[in-house]
Amino acid sequence: MKLKISINGTAYDVEVEDVADPAGLEHSVATLPPVQSTVLPTAAIGASSDFDESKVVRSPLAGVVTQLRVKPGEAVQSNQLLLLMEAMKMEIKIAAQVAGTVTSFEVAPGDAVRPNQVLVCLE
Repeated sequence: MKLKISINGTAYDVEVEDVADPAGLEHSVATLPPVQSTVLPTAAIGASSDFDESKVVRSPLAGVVTQLRVKPGEAVQSNQLLLLMEAMKMEIKIAAQVAGTVTSFEVAPGDAVRPNQVLVCLE
């Protein structure tokens, strides 16, 4: 089968093989191993009505956690750096909104995170 495609304004004539047995395609496609993550769902935290959202640090955007800068049990001040993320080749600094004690990290270095995902819990 001949196809004509255009990439960035340049036309190309491409010839592809017509496969009569679609099941045969499974053997030519690489299958990736399942992905396991230590990221916890954001809905699990804050399900209770008496939950204090000010004591939770959430991700402002999608990215990858690169470094934790404090440890669980450590007292932190407002605006103190908690962790670093990378998004679109930029370093993103995540700081505490309020003073408190770090009770847990919900992510680890190397974890991919979604926007609004819980990163750190404070008390």
